[in-house]
Amino acid sequence: MTTTRTERPAPGTPPASTPTSWLPLAAVAVTLVLWASAFVAIRHLGADFSAGPLSLGRLLVGALCLGVVATATKGVPRPTRREWVSLAAIGVLWFGVYNVALNEGEQRVDAGTAAMLIQLSPVLVAVLAAVFLDERFTAWLGLGLALAFGGVVLIGLSTSQSQGRDLLGVFLVLLAAVVYAVSLILQKPLMARLAAVHVTWLACTIGAVVCLPFLPTLIEEVQVAPTSSVLWVVYLGIFPTAIAFTTYAYALTHMDAGSLSVTTYLVPPITIVLGWALLGETPPGAAYVGGVLALLGVALARRRPRRVEHPPAPA
Repeated sequence: MTTTRTERPAPGTPPASTPTSWLPLAAVAVTLVLWASAFVAIRHLGADFSAGPLSLGRLLVGALCLGVVATATKGVPRPTRREWVSLAAIGVLWFGVYNVALNEGEQRVDAGTAAMLIQLSPVLVAVLAAVFLDERFTAWLGLGLALAFGGVVLIGLSTSQSQGRDLLGVFLVLLAAVVYAVSLILQKPLMARLAAVHVTWLACTIGAVVCLPFLPTLIEEVQVAPTSSVLWVVYLGIFPTAIAFTTYAYALTHMDAGSLSVTTYLVPPITIVLGWALLGETPPGAAYVGGVLALLGVALARRRPRRVEHPPAPA
């Protein structure tokens, strides 16, 4: 009988690095910081760019950068017909509707409040995953959904009282949260075959095409906007769009959709700090309470039921 020896590394030899151990976490960290900065940048650009043209400018820059990187590193993608349908839906919803709704919403609510309202999306992701990805819908999920909804209502009421009872901004940001959740569920199956940069590039390009009707207004606003504001639009296209969406898609290949969406809990505090430091604005006091309720609800929604270990049956 032949005995197979197992080779062991020599003492003092460092273990082989596993990309999945730290790269997805680094990708998530980059995404959170860049997305938080986007809330502040959008709020800052409200005086120079309207919602639609700002979305188009951001997406054009992002699509151009992503196209160069994608073709140079991964070649030309070849999605199937079914994958094209999902890519078109993601491009229209996440890159088109999401950007326009968020840009317009942030003209009516501050950056920190908008970031907190977006945090309803992880609960929506959990619900959609239970329906379409066969994940369990637990009692914790129901309780979390109720708490998160209450927190969103409180944020909306506090914002309307402090800003002339204009609830349209709250509604638009909530719309952005809904299309974000739907898009994340659509994107997860695509990552099994397509590269993250390809998915992001194609969806971003489709979003830019959808926003092309805003091109004449974009040209007019660029001509009169200060150079600093135009550079902020370029920043939005390169960093929170091209880089952040790609790193998020990369993380999605190594994490399930529900767990990844939970990481966005950190976006509101980062946004509030950046908004206070760069814009000198903070959300209304009651909005913090609503934000805590929403985050607590999302945390409870992602709570896993404890597994009961049964002793093995006797032989």
